[in-house]
Amino acid sequence: MPTVALYNISGEQVGEIDLKDEVFGVPVNESVLHDAVVMQLAGRRQGTHDTKTRAEVSGGGRKPWRQKGTGRARHGSIRSPIWRGGGIVFGPHPRNYKYKLPKKVRRLALKSALSSKVTGGNIMVLDQLSLEQPKTKEMVKILNNLKVNEKALLVTAEKDLNVIKSARNIPGIKPLGAAGINVYDLLNHTTLVITKDAVSKVEEVLA
Repeated sequence: MPTVALYNISGEQVGEIDLKDEVFGVPVNESVLHDAVVMQLAGRRQGTHDTKTRAEVSGGGRKPWRQKGTGRARHGSIRSPIWRGGGIVFGPHPRNYKYKLPKKVRRLALKSALSSKVTGGNIMVLDQLSLEQPKTKEMVKILNNLKVNEKALLVTAEKDLNVIKSARNIPGIKPLGAAGINVYDLLNHTTLVITKDAVSKVEEVLA
């Protein structure tokens, strides 16, 4: 069972917390992590690209020249794909790139991402994180106390608007509720800063 330090917002260690093996102590499966990231990025694609077929480009209603007798190759339309300005044969058209991996695979990927933070020593657990009002200056101070000076994912048990508004303008910092935790953000940020309540919530869902 992994044990990590528990900090307060002043950056002082106030204890330790045991993390569940089945969530934070699984072997890291890189293949599953890759599949999960590809799935997430595919879901973000707009898929609005479009090219025109020969039926959609304008013109080409008349045969360019007669079939025989000119010495030139026979053609039926100037909008044929072999003509400049003609239609595109196998070009892209609007489509939805979204797909889903099996639920067990998605859960394993999330556990692998969380476990990689523990094995790499890139997780910080806070006893609590709350602000009376949105104030970026206060959030910067907290992060400085914790010596977080790289890209960090800030996870609270619930969506805390004061925390979100205080952190969202800080470069490299992304605030999230525990329900929104995902593989791509975990791998895309160096440090995971998570509250004790959020750890309990994640373990409750994934264990």
